[in-house]
Amino acid sequence: MKLFRTLLFILLLAASAPQTGCDPNGRNVTAGPVPVRRFDRDFYRLLRTDTPALQQEIAAGYAPLLKVIGKSLFRTDNMQTSALFERLLNYYAEPALNRLYRDALIQYEDVETVENELGNGFRFLQSRFPEMQIPAVYLHVSGLQQNVIVADSLLSLSIDKYLGADYPLYRDFFHAGRLRRMERAYVVPDCLTAWLLSEYPFRGDGRILLERMIYEGKIKYILYQACPQLIPEMWMGYTPAEYQWCRQNEKAVWRLMIERKHLYTPDAATVGRYFSDAPSTFVADGAPGNLGVWIGWQIVTKYMDRTHVSLENLMNDGDYREILRKSKYKP
Repeated sequence: MKLFRTLLFILLLAASAPQTGCDPNGRNVTAGPVPVRRFDRDFYRLLRTDTPALQQEIAAGYAPLLKVIGKSLFRTDNMQTSALFERLLNYYAEPALNRLYRDALIQYEDVETVENELGNGFRFLQSRFPEMQIPAVYLHVSGLQQNVIVADSLLSLSIDKYLGADYPLYRDFFHAGRLRRMERAYVVPDCLTAWLLSEYPFRGDGRILLERMIYEGKIKYILYQACPQLIPEMWMGYTPAEYQWCRQNEKAVWRLMIERKHLYTPDAATVGRYFSDAPSTFVADGAPGNLGVWIGWQIVTKYMDRTHVSLENLMNDGDYREILRKSKYKP
């Protein structure tokens, strides 16, 4: 998006706003693609031709996002605009990061498919959560920091985290389990996940496995429906063999959780091990990571099959033990 004056920026925003329509119940929902705003591309222009006029255009056009990026990258939200630009320009001038930036722009030159899939996904969420607003969606390059950053009314995706598992630079920083989720196929699922997490943040006790597990299972259950293009093993970031391991060993994993008293005993360290991308060798050789997410997804699926509550009621229900009881989960 080229921003030459404030008036043009306002007109562009109006033209790119998601269209809305009504679902069969008369509720407003997004219709058509959700446009992404190309901060990534515009800031790269500044890297190549640093001029005061271009800085002013970007500062005016991306003010809310710049504040969020400054906080995300430099852990501060009180920086003056001029100081922020200086730090950003220095940050992206590092040779390896500059090369990463160029490669990301090449791979994401065309984002029409992303915009269409975002429209489909947000349309699904709005049909189930009528009060949910659609954020302004941006693209940026973080330098392999957070996949998605979220703030009030906006969401920005770090495209340099989705260049494909075989991207050479990744091998120095990420293990195989993480690499599988650094593909373009996860761009839209990760955006939708980040937004749902921000709309319904976890309010349970993070030291208790059952509570974290069912919360994560809710997110997985809902967004699996919003992203029908992903098969179950891809949705978990598993290989076919790892997915099959979970299917075959589901009962054993559940029994282990109970026998070791992991379900209800407050223990942040133990809980963290169930939600790591790394292989769950503390459970068994060959066990993939994120077994807490996997089991949570199975519990929530059983619960929804039995109760048929709305997705909105599901997310608002914080009685995790009652959800487990009503699910009658017995793998």
